[in-house]
Amino acid sequence: MRPLILGAALGNCVHVGGVLNFLRLAEDVGYRTKFLGPAVSIKDLIGAIIESEPEMVAVGYRLTPETGFKLFNELKNAVLEAGLTKPRYIFGGTIPVAKEAAKVGLFERIFTGEEGLDEIIAFLKGEDRKEGAESYPDNLVDRIKAKAPFPVIRHHFGLPSLEETIAGIEKIAEAKVLDVISLGPDQNAQESFFRPEEMDPKQSGAGGVPIRTEDDLRAIYKASRRGNYPLLRCYSGTRDLLKMAEMLKETINNAWCAVPLSWYNQLDGRGPRPVAAAIAENQQVMKWHGERNIPVEVNEAHHWSLRDAHDTIAVVMAYLAAYNAKKMGVKDYVAQYMFNTPPGTSGVMDLAKMLAKKELITSLEDENFKVYTQVRAGLSSFPVDMDMAKGQLNSSTYLAMALKPDIVHVVAYCEADHAATPDDIIESCKMVRQVIQNCLFGLPDMTCDPRVQERKKELLNEAQVLLNAIKKLGQASGSKDDPFTDPENLAHAIKIGLLDAPHLKGNPNAKGALMTKMVNGACYAYDFTRDHIITEEERIKKIIF
Repeated sequence: MRPLILGAALGNCVHVGGVLNFLRLAEDVGYRTKFLGPAVSIKDLIGAIIESEPEMVAVGYRLTPETGFKLFNELKNAVLEAGLTKPRYIFGGTIPVAKEAAKVGLFERIFTGEEGLDEIIAFLKGEDRKEGAESYPDNLVDRIKAKAPFPVIRHHFGLPSLEETIAGIEKIAEAKVLDVISLGPDQNAQESFFRPEEMDPKQSGAGGVPIRTEDDLRAIYKASRRGNYPLLRCYSGTRDLLKMAEMLKETINNAWCAVPLSWYNQLDGRGPRPVAAAIAENQQVMKWHGERNIPVEVNEAHHWSLRDAHDTIAVVMAYLAAYNAKKMGVKDYVAQYMFNTPPGTSGVMDLAKMLAKKELITSLEDENFKVYTQVRAGLSSFPVDMDMAKGQLNSSTYLAMALKPDIVHVVAYCEADHAATPDDIIESCKMVRQVIQNCLFGLPDMTCDPRVQERKKELLNEAQVLLNAIKKLGQASGSKDDPFTDPENLAHAIKIGLLDAPHLKGNPNAKGALMTKMVNGACYAYDFTRDHIITEEERIKKIIF
């Protein structure tokens, strides 16, 4: 039988919100709970303890500290007199009252409301009985399990100075507000870490921290060994990806790999690799991590949405990214869902698109392939006005919580104005944590909105049409490989425009003929000459049939 927690507001206190919230969390992690109500006398509480034999007794009191001190002493004496020292006694109240409760010596743990929800969950799971680094799992999967139902919090960080980045990581770790620091190297490091002679000194620090040696990474990792010991992860780079993967594992214990399927090459100008060669190398990176049981994120779909591709392509690429990861032997897959992209996407249509992606991705799950959901706000959705940007961060997080994420990738509200400082990151994470906490206490099921379900169904149908076309393209070329994993076939699909985006116009590696339009908050392929939405069947017929 599951252990029991008994809860009550003591004496003449009628404030029960804190106790009820605690009991609700306890139920989520596997306890049975029994709430005795407000203004419970010591006599009645003792009687209930004798009758119920709980493992834990949660007492709340939020009135006068001095009165509370007398009441807690009376409770302690009653507990000792009745021989009821076996249960664990915990207390929740205001800070002044908590100070008086601590003097009595009855309560094993005292909560004041300053704690994060994840800290309370850790207590209920017994995780906080460990000390130092042992309190915090050093890998993503165990961290997710330890924090559930609270999601793991991730944030990107990397300043143009190595010294400032190291100092910033120390400060962020001490704040204990996030679990994963995603290290952002500058473009020089991403493209030419193993070819330093090719680096442009004038571009040092452009886009992130100028990592130049393995010792730089070790110093960064050492800086994170404090506070809540956040996991570190880093971009996979845009060239020499396998070398980079090995180095990141050895230096920062890279929490998971983030690699695209078809990007970071000649297609987007972020590297010299041809598209097909890049896809093949990206697949090998997935395979390398899969063989070592390191989780993989294929950050693919939102790259198409960031270039204004219509929603169907985003859904298809989300599926193909996960499909390729599975075929390469990845066992733990991180599926990232970037909301608010392209600009003008409504909450209804955004949620529908993400649900379509998630349904396709999770259809791949089996005993050897586990999917973890990661949500984030779209970078381009943040206003320059900082107060409005805070509202955007919070509203985007609220909507994204409908996906029941395992990971929340926080984007600092300030990103439209400047790269996030440690203080910006800490503030942003605190705001998001409050939104998450509110949602975990009860969120309306926005996925049931009929408009959401109708659009999701439409996207799933359209996605299947495009997937069938990609499969037929590979079969028509005589390829003996899986059309969904064949680098040449995927590159060919991009070249002829099955996979396309308006921002690729003029790119020799792509068709660049797709035109899209936001209609009622969704992004569609659009014929501006005839002024109507183009279905996938109609669009594909013009390309290959």
